[in-house]
Amino acid sequence: MTSWNHLLLLLFFFGFQAALAALPGTWELLVPDAGIASMHTAVTHFNTVVLLDRTHIGPSRKLLPEHHCRPSQGDPLLRHGRDCTAHSVVLDLQTNTIRPLTILTDTWCSSGQFLPDGTLLHTGGDLEGWKKFRKFTPCDANSLCDWEELQDIELSQGRWYATNQILPDGSIIIIGGKTSNSVEFFPPRKSGAVIFSFLGEVEDNQMDNLYPYVHLLPTGQLFIFANNKAVLYDYNTNTVAKNYPILDGGPRNYPSAGSSVMLPLTGDYSSATVVICGGAQYGAYLERTTDTPAHGSCGRIEVTGLDPVWEMEDMPFGRIMGDMVMLPTGDVLIINGAQAGTQGFEMASQPCLFPVLYRPSEPVGLRFMTLNPGSVPRMYHSTANLLPDGRILLAGSNPHYFYKFNAEFPTELRIEAFSPEYLSPDKANIRPVLVDLPEKVGYGEVFTAAVTVELPVVGVIEVNFASAPFSTHSFSQGQRLVKLTVTSPVPDGAGKYKITCTSPPGGRVAPPGYYMVFAVNQGVPSIALWVHLGS
Repeated sequence: MTSWNHLLLLLFFFGFQAALAALPGTWELLVPDAGIASMHTAVTHFNTVVLLDRTHIGPSRKLLPEHHCRPSQGDPLLRHGRDCTAHSVVLDLQTNTIRPLTILTDTWCSSGQFLPDGTLLHTGGDLEGWKKFRKFTPCDANSLCDWEELQDIELSQGRWYATNQILPDGSIIIIGGKTSNSVEFFPPRKSGAVIFSFLGEVEDNQMDNLYPYVHLLPTGQLFIFANNKAVLYDYNTNTVAKNYPILDGGPRNYPSAGSSVMLPLTGDYSSATVVICGGAQYGAYLERTTDTPAHGSCGRIEVTGLDPVWEMEDMPFGRIMGDMVMLPTGDVLIINGAQAGTQGFEMASQPCLFPVLYRPSEPVGLRFMTLNPGSVPRMYHSTANLLPDGRILLAGSNPHYFYKFNAEFPTELRIEAFSPEYLSPDKANIRPVLVDLPEKVGYGEVFTAAVTVELPVVGVIEVNFASAPFSTHSFSQGQRLVKLTVTSPVPDGAGKYKITCTSPPGGRVAPPGYYMVFAVNQGVPSIALWVHLGS
């Protein structure tokens, strides 16, 4: 190579590195070894994070406390008939320390949702966990709360790859699962499991109807999407109120999953819009092809409209197994996943390291912004969750049946955080601080929030309620953001601004439970405070 060519290569390399460094967002390593690879993750109102893998994979790298071993349940990788390692842990966000939790039954590809009192209800899994209800009642980081496996009740049907959604009355609907084209509820109803024929109608020879995308609409009905079709479902009468147009671009649910999000509920809360992005090409799962390019298309639809149609647009990258995370601002972060292959063990390649910001208020063609890439592949069985400080927690990635560390894409035990551009130092002087907020509000209640801001406030400061969803398999179950009706901030003469807010009008807009409440000034969110919303 001539010196001139070498110089050109160096200039290209350093220019490329400089261009990457200029992209928005920053990364940080929170935990170098969590001991488990989390395929299910949820943030509690005690500012802790529950991470959950599966059993029957041999020992993890996190020991259980003494005398907490569980029977091996026939796991071939375990000796002496018992497992003394954890398959669930809790992360303290203040200290980034990990505490092991005890899970007794198999939680592989299970589902979950927070109950109104802040307890995490966890359902199903595989093998002896197939029909299990479990609860995790969170506690402060200095206490020793743990999983409870309910003994007096069980699911009517086994639930493996199901989706949970909290309803306006605080009960939970559990939808679908492998060989379970039905719905049921918690607390259990006398009807038990009720056949939901739509799930059977959209099932194909590689399934593609698992982990259906479920969004509670402000009408009280459910938007349910599976494979490439969607319906408006009335769970009270077990009837389909509307069939939506087919979304072009092939299957979008497991094992071909992209991701889905409902955009923020605003104004009079009468309108709801859903976005679905990415997915695998049909046949990639059947043929076990790891290099088949993923879809890069997104469909957007106002599901409450009179004659809804899909508006199509393309992401900067094709992506399978991406996570769509609703940010406090109302923008959506698309992160994790791969650019080729499908879901399943060792069935994807070309990790998509670039997060993408989706800005729903921009016109078509200008909505996507490419962000600063990470360095850790987060592929099959990885998760992404919004934290109260506005960062995004990234955990998991295990594209192997067992833990495997000597591989192109190894089992991933590191936990990271991604900070969007709104957390950059140059925005610190407009970042609000929530200094006063009620701990509990009722529906339709008028209350006051107080904030401080370093620079004078110009315009409206938003006050937004963000749920804490259950993240697994590229979909955040129960995710929603509700923007409150607020007045302009009023200085109180003591360095504070007071904002009069009206809470959501009812459970159809925001089901009862704990919410992260963010003040947002010029697109920059505060650290959230937790508020309990309910009657």
